Amino acid sequence: MGFLSFIRRYNNNYPFKDKTGKFRGYPFLHIQGRGFSKAQVFNHNDEVLPVLIIGAGPVGLVLSILLTKLGIKCAILEKNKAFSKHPQAHFINNRSMEIFRKIDGLVEEIQRSQPPVDLWRKFIYCTSLSGSILGSVDHMQPQDLEHVVSPVSVAHFSQYKLTMLLLKRLENLGFQICGPESSEGNEKSHEKKILMGHECISIDASNDFVTVTASSVNKEKRVEQNIHCNFLIGTDGARSTVRNLVGVEMRGEKDLQQLVSVHFFSKDLGQFLLKENPGMLFFIFNTEAIGVLVAHDLRQGEFVFQIPFYPPQQTIEDFGRKECEKLISKLVGREFGDVDVIDIKPWVMHAEVAERFISCDNRILLAGDAAHRFPPAGGFGMNTGIQDAHNLAWKIASVIKGIVPSSMLNTYELERKPIAIFNTNLSLENFRAAMSVPAALGLDPTIANSVHKFVNNGIGSILPSGLQKVALDGIFAIGLAQLSESVLNESNPLGSSRLAKLRKIFKEGKSLQLQFPAEDLGFRYLQGAIVAERYNAESPPGILTGRRRDYIPSTLPGSRLPHMFVKVSQKNEETISILDLVSGDKVEFLLIIAPVKESYHLAREAFKVVEEQQVSLKVCVIWSTDSVEESKGALLPWKNYVDVVEVKKSLTSNWWDMCNMTKRGAILVRPDEHIAWRTSLGLDGDPRVEMQRVFSSILGVC
Repeated sequence: MGFLSFIRRYNNNYPFKDKTGKFRGYPFLHIQGRGFSKAQVFNHNDEVLPVLIIGAGPVGLVLSILLTKLGIKCAILEKNKAFSKHPQAHFINNRSMEIFRKIDGLVEEIQRSQPPVDLWRKFIYCTSLSGSILGSVDHMQPQDLEHVVSPVSVAHFSQYKLTMLLLKRLENLGFQICGPESSEGNEKSHEKKILMGHECISIDASNDFVTVTASSVNKEKRVEQNIHCNFLIGTDGARSTVRNLVGVEMRGEKDLQQLVSVHFFSKDLGQFLLKENPGMLFFIFNTEAIGVLVAHDLRQGEFVFQIPFYPPQQTIEDFGRKECEKLISKLVGREFGDVDVIDIKPWVMHAEVAERFISCDNRILLAGDAAHRFPPAGGFGMNTGIQDAHNLAWKIASVIKGIVPSSMLNTYELERKPIAIFNTNLSLENFRAAMSVPAALGLDPTIANSVHKFVNNGIGSILPSGLQKVALDGIFAIGLAQLSESVLNESNPLGSSRLAKLRKIFKEGKSLQLQFPAEDLGFRYLQGAIVAERYNAESPPGILTGRRRDYIPSTLPGSRLPHMFVKVSQKNEETISILDLVSGDKVEFLLIIAPVKESYHLAREAFKVVEEQQVSLKVCVIWSTDSVEESKGALLPWKNYVDVVEVKKSLTSNWWDMCNMTKRGAILVRPDEHIAWRTSLGLDGDPRVEMQRVFSSILGVC
């Protein structure tokens, strides 16, 4: 039975239809499919938004910025009335920072605002913040700061601060933040609006457009309004309403661990750690409590404690502000009088990927946590979502502008879903590596989880709830006793053995890792809007190790374009990354060639082909330092080209050697900086025919 048929049959018997026949807030929604031809004509009525984004987290905000810069009108719907000040994600990897370089001034402001790298480069393992240090791991290597493999370094910057910077960029682009009261009576004009306090309660995709019914409360009165759009993008987080309404299931491992997140400020604690032992994460193991302290900013004294949570024997009421202050003191090992608990949130760790990223004839798409939810180990969640948005923006813009058919959006799932699955597995490996440390100390988390399940579902479940809690606390107290000073010391044979095992884990890089350069920069799309190189054997996929591996530059189709610093000829010798030649303001491909006769001929034929297909193309001619001329005569009458010169200080070899190609080769780069096609040895056949084949295949018009 097909998906739509299943939903229709399910809904015929479902008892919660409203008067219009639509479902509201339930897992399955009556959605009628319609067939679209490749030559899709969209509804250009002023009342129909080209794109509506549900969810104003970093992924939704980044997507709205990228779309707006590409000339696509959009709006954002957010169910919360205000933006969260809970720090949440805080690590921004290389690839996400590269994407942020396309957003005016964002990287520079992040770098100015984040703590200095020496304050967060380490993970520290200890019995308390004022007790014994069990070990520490420095996650920054010299090359991480030298801009050899990327023009920008990673960052440590809290999610809510990033959100504020993104909102400032949207304001500069003309966006307005509107509450329920400000949108009253103005239902027909949503372009460039962030509609706060508006919840998506139903979706109807049975017409020429998608209709979202949004509910808000204004002056204690619930108001509903319909918003029409050509494309609906769900970036509304791990418990996505959009995903649930279109009936997309998650696949993977649920309920890996439950925790309580305690957000607090203490400048005294920040100053203490600045003097004693600065770091990003502090893993604390003692007889009274265990937990992970995330130092979001030591200078400001902003922290989050992640504490294991075992409901129903424990409830969130057990973690009141006073109780959390006491727990913080136990973990820190001393009291600080200025501890100010701001927020307390329970959350559940999952490792899942949506079964589909696109629905309803490519009209409804999922991105970010709505499409995948990972353990926080390695910071893959927000970063993968930002890269979803980057992949999706140019494709939606191309469809709406009529450059490509709507079938191009199929490549979004083809490309991003395998990456999400890979990152899920990698984050799981990294999570298990994190668990190896308490296991080495005699606190195997799998045993703790098994005990908890036994109490909940086994013989322990027949006990009254009060006795269940007593039993669980007693068992855990026995486990925590393994961390006593009488056990965990070099004089005790058992303690000495455990400490030796711990040192080995740190030395071999088998503990929790922060950076994964090979995966952050080296991920590659194996199918989608790419054309495989003829006569070139594909390299096997990388082996999942869960440990840090260095990035190796690659220009195989689907790879991110390698970074290299170049100087732009006749432009005051300005030094830029070759990545900067890919425009962020229009849908434009980049063809990289060497200044040789055959490649110039290829470039001229490429210009002719894109002119026929109404696609923009820029040609980059890379010159070596010992022979710099101009390409003007070789590329006339076309003017959209740039001559650049290699900057040798960042290379051990020249560009073509680094790419494992000859100077007769050529590289075609997509608007998202991923390689669409290449020829490493040059073309033997007709370049016009090859360029027609390549662009027709990439754009889906063949």
